[in-house]
Amino acid sequence: MSQERVARRYAEALLGSAADAKREEQVAADMDLLRNTIHGSRDLLLLLKSPVLRMEQKLSALRSIFEAKVQPVTMDFLRIVVEKRRESAIPEMVEEFLRLRDERLGIITVEVVAAADLSGDQNRKLQEHFESVTRKKVRITFSIDKAVKGGFRARVGDTVFDGTLSRQLELLRKRLNAVESIN
Repeated sequence: MSQERVARRYAEALLGSAADAKREEQVAADMDLLRNTIHGSRDLLLLLKSPVLRMEQKLSALRSIFEAKVQPVTMDFLRIVVEKRRESAIPEMVEEFLRLRDERLGIITVEVVAAADLSGDQNRKLQEHFESVTRKKVRITFSIDKAVKGGFRARVGDTVFDGTLSRQLELLRKRLNAVESIN
């Protein structure tokens, strides 16, 4: 079975367990903690992916890191995943859980790349704009890329809104070339 299908099945199961236990918000916070910890620790990622370490060692490490910080539902989930030898897919399971939860709540993520930090007013206007365009609640993630000389580029799923200065100049050049070819 592919890693994507495994991640989806386990994420759906965890989402159902969290909903049954009426702990969906807390488990979502646990998944954020897991994601941040895994992304911040190369050693933890290597531990999860290691074929050499025994199941008991991996489970012990996860307990020592997370048991006091996460819900029992989340710890049970981690235990089951390790017992089923699917721990290498935990990062994908976490991402899939958060994606499914957002989907259930009608939230979409918009990734915005700009040359510099945007002001609070600009952030608010962007959020309002994308909420009106998508008719969904929007969570915006910002990143800075010095290669973007001006403006911003936003990605909503597979759709890219490119309002960068270089893109606008490219469009202007194409229009001027089109006018020249007509004359």
